[in-house]
Formats: sequence, structure tokens, C-alpha cells
Amino acid sequence: FLPLEFFFLGALKRNLSSEQVRADFIALGSWLGVHFLLLQWKLNSPTLTRLAIGQTLMINQLIDMEWKFGVTAGSSELEKVGSIFLQLKLVVKKGSQMDHIYVELTLPQFYSFLHEMGRVKTSLECFS
Repeated sequence: FLPLEFFFLGALKRNLSSEQVRADFIALGSWLGVHFLLLQWKLNSPTLTRLAIGQTLMINQLIDMEWKFGVTAGSSELEKVGSIFLQLKLVVKKGSQMDHIYVELTLPQFYSFLHEMGRVKTSLECFS
């Protein structure tokens, strides 16, 4: 990759706006062609984002998910007794292999995760 390609890949990965890209160009001292590059970024970033999301979803495809809620009945830490947790088992297809990913979340972590998944869903609906 050329340095410019790294720059645009990073901008795409971080979902930068054209103003943020402009500020980064200026901070890097790259005045030459800024207006042309910004125009190209404005025109092509939605398409590039859609392609990147499609590739990410194809590489890491969620195949199956199992979940269990539980309550801590006993612990050496008294404040943890009675706390609610969620255990997730995700089966993810990465290329040609299947990976099993195990996650345990507290109730606040679960609600945060649920909120983030809602934001992802909204973002993906923008591109369909």
C-alpha cells in the first residue's frame, strides 16, 4: 500500500467525515491536492463503507448463538451474591473454519452490548 492508501483505509475504518479528513490532511502538512482528494472522499466514502461492511460480515459470519441467564448464588465476595449475569456462546465462521467464542457479561455490560447492537443495526440499515 502507498501512504495515501493507508490514510484512506484508516479514515474509512474510523468512519471519518470529510471535515475530519480535511483536518488530518492539513495536520499532516499535505496541502497539495487537498480539494481534489476531499471531493473524491465525499463522493466515494459511502460506497467504500458499504463494501468494507460487506467484507467484514462475510469474513466473520455469525452462524449460531446460545445464551443463558444466571444468578450468582455464592461467592467469596459478598456483594457479588445475587448478581445477574449472561453467558453467550457464539459460533462464528471465519473463512472456512468455525470458531466458538464464549463470553460472560454482567447485566450492565449486557445492556451496553444491546445498545451497541442497536446502533450497529441502525448503521447497517442506512446502507441498505
